[in-house]
Amino acid sequence: MVTLPPADSRGTRAALVFALTAERLSLWYEHGQWPTEGQGATLAADWLARTRRSLPLAARRQLSDLSDQLARHLAASLSVEAGLFTVHEMMEALDPNYDSEHARALMAECERLVDAADEGG
Repeated sequence: MVTLPPADSRGTRAALVFALTAERLSLWYEHGQWPTEGQGATLAADWLARTRRSLPLAARRQLSDLSDQLARHLAASLSVEAGLFTVHEMMEALDPNYDSEHARALMAECERLVDAADEGG
């Protein structure tokens, strides 16, 4: 049996930011809409619930906000084609068996965002 890291671990929180960013970008490119912070917090709760873990609402909202910042930054800085490629790579990378240099770079950015939030800035 695989033991998962706690929900409040750095890695889990970065993975949540990554997954929420992928979802946000997917919705943006498919429907032209951004999920709200609350919708992101609910997605985070659903994602954690699949592994019987949870985080307080305030923590989920913070991660939702970080993912919103990253998703909007990516959408503003990438062409539509590059954005769609990024979404594809991120969604594929939600499968732990999928390896992508692009997704690893985005995960590193998610880790940086989590670290910056932990440092209060």
